[in-house]
Amino acid sequence: MDERVVIHTDGGCTPNPGIGGWGAVLRYGEHVREIRGGEPDTTNNRMELMAAIQALESLKRPCAVRLCTDSQYVRLGVTQWTAQWKRNGWQTSGKQPVKNADLWLRLESATERHDIIWEWVKGHAGVPDNERADQLATQAQSDLKAGLAESV
Repeated sequence: MDERVVIHTDGGCTPNPGIGGWGAVLRYGEHVREIRGGEPDTTNNRMELMAAIQALESLKRPCAVRLCTDSQYVRLGVTQWTAQWKRNGWQTSGKQPVKNADLWLRLESATERHDIIWEWVKGHAGVPDNERADQLATQAQSDLKAGLAESV
């Protein structure tokens, strides 16, 4: 496989639920792109999902991707849980509706055209692009709080 696009994503919400932001750093060789956004009334998990969704949707063509997230919710959801949720009609094993099913479906659609390796990285552990994605998410929250940004 050719060189992969390496994506680091992060999302957050303060308080949770509350004003949320997401950020992503996309790197392909020497090329770097940073994206961010947020929502005024959301949760941490929704922002973690949005970071991955927006990053993958921003790719202009099918790519080999290594997507690094500090969210076990996102990594385990996409690599393990969604197959079972789909078999269960988007219900949990406890017969409850899957939380954030709208975003899980959107993420599933965003992944279809790419060859993705999902990697968990420890948050706030000095991984430069993960730290930068966190800064972008925090900036998106600050922008929303200041009324400077529109929600995505």
